[in-house]
Amino acid sequence: MVVPPKYSWFRLLFVWKGSIIEKIYPRLIGLFLFCCVIVYLRGEIFDYKIALNPTPFSLIGVAVAIFLGFRNSASYDRFWEGRKLWGALVRENRSLARQVTTLTGLPMQSTELSAFIHLQIAFVYALKHQLRSTDPRPDLERNLPESLVTQVMQARFKPIFLLREMGFWLQEQRLAGKLDSITLTTIDHTLNQLSAIVTGCERLVNTPIPYTYNVLLHRTVYIYGLLLPFGLVDSLGWMTPVIVVFIGYTFIAVDAIGSEIEEPFGTEPNDLPLNAMCQIIEASVLETIGINLPVNTSFSSKLIVD
Repeated sequence: MVVPPKYSWFRLLFVWKGSIIEKIYPRLIGLFLFCCVIVYLRGEIFDYKIALNPTPFSLIGVAVAIFLGFRNSASYDRFWEGRKLWGALVRENRSLARQVTTLTGLPMQSTELSAFIHLQIAFVYALKHQLRSTDPRPDLERNLPESLVTQVMQARFKPIFLLREMGFWLQEQRLAGKLDSITLTTIDHTLNQLSAIVTGCERLVNTPIPYTYNVLLHRTVYIYGLLLPFGLVDSLGWMTPVIVVFIGYTFIAVDAIGSEIEEPFGTEPNDLPLNAMCQIIEASVLETIGINLPVNTSFSSKLIVD
């Protein structure tokens, strides 16, 4: 995710990094060249004049703008829900680390406590990799013994498997007399919250915006852009490519932004910075057992690239 500094209004006109234009500029160049050809031919194809006027484009443009606005609102709702889920993931992991550190009576530097904290860290990274369909093994090997890594890699739902392992750890502490039933219930509630977060993230990944809806808007935007120069060429002449590309930039960019943010857990520039958030959780829960990781300057930087 790109989080740029606050630029002045003038500099914002020329920002490239993190702007959707770096993804759509080939399409805009193609549209510009197409318009130049239409202007050169004066709106004729094979000696047939395609007679259009701006009136239908005004009506269609308003409808397209309304539908694009609705679709982008739905996409942003998905993006913001993903952010709230990962915000809750940070909160619940910090709470869980505090609970097991202060309520079990185990020494802060004990092997048992360290094993649980690293189960938490592995759980967070496993969730990130599940959402992105990437290989979790390197992050699991950093935090778990090899025997457990092998078991986790065989599981289909790796974060849930690790939650089960945390439950087994709590059961061991209960049998050892280090947790009473009330405290165990409190910590188990936090595990339930983590399970609910995993389910919420899976819901976003597995339930995209209906495909037919995306196809309809996508086709309408591009057909509108390709027909527009025929309606403007007689009145605008050689200014047609400039005006059409500007209008096309607006519609194509809004369409591309909606497509990008509707899947908030990906690796696009405007997706959620899951790598940075995992590192924040790792650093904060390790601090509860007295381990301070080196400060990562990307946390405080105004530009975070995930």
